[in-house]
Amino acid sequence: MRAILILLAGLILSTAGFSQNLTISARALDRETREPLPFASVGIKGKAIGTITNLEGAFDFHIPAEYRKDVFVISMLGYKNFEIAVSDILQTPQTEILMDKSTTVLNTVVVSDSMQGGDILRAALGRIDLNYPQDPFLLEGFYRDVKQIAGTYVSLLEAAVRIYDDNYKEPRNKSKLRERVALQEVRRSIGYSSKFTTYFDQDNLLEVLLLNNDVRYRLFPTQEIFFSNLRRDADSWYNGREIFVVSHTREFYLKVFIDKSTFGIVHVEYENNSPEDLGRVRGLTHKFESMKRVVDFRFVEGRYFLNYITVDYKVNWYDAQTEKLKFETVLQQQLLINKIDPQPEERIAVTQKMRSYGLQYQDLPYNKKFWDSYNVIKDSPLDEKIIMDLELEGPLEKQFEKN
Repeated sequence: MRAILILLAGLILSTAGFSQNLTISARALDRETREPLPFASVGIKGKAIGTITNLEGAFDFHIPAEYRKDVFVISMLGYKNFEIAVSDILQTPQTEILMDKSTTVLNTVVVSDSMQGGDILRAALGRIDLNYPQDPFLLEGFYRDVKQIAGTYVSLLEAAVRIYDDNYKEPRNKSKLRERVALQEVRRSIGYSSKFTTYFDQDNLLEVLLLNNDVRYRLFPTQEIFFSNLRRDADSWYNGREIFVVSHTREFYLKVFIDKSTFGIVHVEYENNSPEDLGRVRGLTHKFESMKRVVDFRFVEGRYFLNYITVDYKVNWYDAQTEKLKFETVLQQQLLINKIDPQPEERIAVTQKMRSYGLQYQDLPYNKKFWDSYNVIKDSPLDEKIIMDLELEGPLEKQFEKN
C-alpha cells in the first residue's frame, strides 16, 4: 500500500520580533483509500523542531528562514520517511508525493528470533535509562484542551509552554509531577468561566496530562500475568527503522511500538473502557466511561524525547433518582512538542513554573502576534465544529482578548 502526500507548499514570510519565518502547509492522505494520515511527525532533518498533522492529515509548519537549505521530513508509523529539500518545496507551490507503506516490505520477512511480546517489552523497560534522557533537557510545546457537554463544545484553552526535566529516572512518587513547566502564552474561551465548569475537574489539566506519559512515569503493569498476556504482532516500520509491535487486549487495550535496534519505546496506545462510579454532583451521579491516550517519542541526538501526547476522557452523567442518562461530558487534551533542547543553558526556576491550580486561573495577556506565527495543531473540520459551538458566545478572538 502507498500513501499520497499533497503538499500545499505555500511559502509565507512573516515577521515575528526580529526573525523571519517560513510556513509550509501540507496534507497527508493514504493513496489507495484517500484517507488522511493523522498525527504524522513533521520536521526538519537533523533539527529538534517539528509539528504533527491533525485529524485531517493537515498542518502548518513555521520554521526559521535559516532552514531554507535544509531537508523537510515527514514520518509516520508504517510508512517510509518522506524527505525533500526545503528549497524544492519553495520552487513547487503544489506537489503530490507518493510514499510506500513500509509494512509491505516487512510482510515478506520471516521472523527469525524467538522473542515473545512480554520479552520484548521487558527488554524495552529495562533499557529506559539507556534510551531516554539522563541529563537535563528543555522542551517547548503547544497545549490544547477542549470540553464538550451533550455533544456541544463549551470551552477551549490553549497554551504555549516550556518544560524542563532533569532526566527520565524512575520517580518514587508517580502521582507527583517531576517536570517544571513555564507558561509563555495562554488563551481561553468564555466557556472557562461558565456554569459548565462544575462538570469538569478544576485542577491543572496540563499537569495531569504530563503524568500520563507511560515511559516517564513507568505506568506499565508489573505483574507477571500482564507480560505473559502480551502478544507479538506483525513488525512495522517507523522513521526508517524496523519496529517490534506488542499488544494487550484483555482488561484494557494496549499497543506498544518498540525500536528493534535500540529497544526504545517510540509509540504507545492505551484504551480503557471499564465503567467506574465517580460519585454525585448536583443531584447527578457520574460514571467514568472511557479513556484513550497516545504517547509518541522522537529520536534526537541518540535519545528519545516526548513528541506528543493526547488523551480523550469520557464521563456519563445520570439522574440520581431515576438513573436515567442525562448527558455525556468529553475532555480532549493534546500536547505537541515543537522544539527539543537536549543540552539547555538555562533552567526553569521554581519561581517561573506554573502553579498547581488550573491554567484558566493563571492569567497572561492575549498576544495575537505571537499566536499567528506559533506551531499549533492545524484547524480541521472537527475544529470548525468546536469553533462554531464556542462562537455562540461571540468571535473567539474577542473571547481571547476578553479573557
